[in-house]
Amino acid sequence: MRRKKALIVSGGVAPHQPQEVGALLSWLLRREGFEVEHYGSWDVFDDKEKISRLDLIIPNYTDGTITKSQLDNFLEAVNGGTGVAGLHGGMGDAFRCEQRYQLMVGGVFTAHPEYHFTVVMNDKHHFITRGLQDFNITTEHYYMLIDPSIHVLATSYYGTHQPEVWRPTVMPIVWIKSYGEGRVFYNSLGHTSDIVKLTEVLTLMHRGMLWAAR
Repeated sequence: MRRKKALIVSGGVAPHQPQEVGALLSWLLRREGFEVEHYGSWDVFDDKEKISRLDLIIPNYTDGTITKSQLDNFLEAVNGGTGVAGLHGGMGDAFRCEQRYQLMVGGVFTAHPEYHFTVVMNDKHHFITRGLQDFNITTEHYYMLIDPSIHVLATSYYGTHQPEVWRPTVMPIVWIKSYGEGRVFYNSLGHTSDIVKLTEVLTLMHRGMLWAAR
């Protein structure tokens, strides 16, 4: 049986510990029999044929830039069936000027004024969240601009924080969606490797990556 192929690109903002987080995600995938390649730049996306053969792409690079042809190859692969899975700023705060990428993700980071909150499992019957209970966490609480068509798996209560958050709201934390033939999974938790190692977060990432992979 062919082993599934995954590619992780890690870099960007140092406090997000991209190399440590990337190593954790790679470990999870290798335990499931994936062949995993780990890169530190988006230059590998110049190879259109290579990217199109991937089963899973994991963007783990906060901020940064990508060329038009690299993004074209990325989105074309996902449209053709390659899965995408990621977390926190590595996926939700990448390529801030690339709306095509943000539409594929289903949301984009804007602020994180609160730190103590409860993650509420909204869809308790999905493969990714099944058996997980609501949990409290202290970490960056992402306030995001959201594509209303996403399928929300987990949310949190977001209190007023002027001027960014003008009234209390419910903010999606974990979601899934499709992009053409590809599956997309996003989890806004994961500021540092210690957060990713939490049982609930690690479980969400483990299952989310498996679900998204072709």
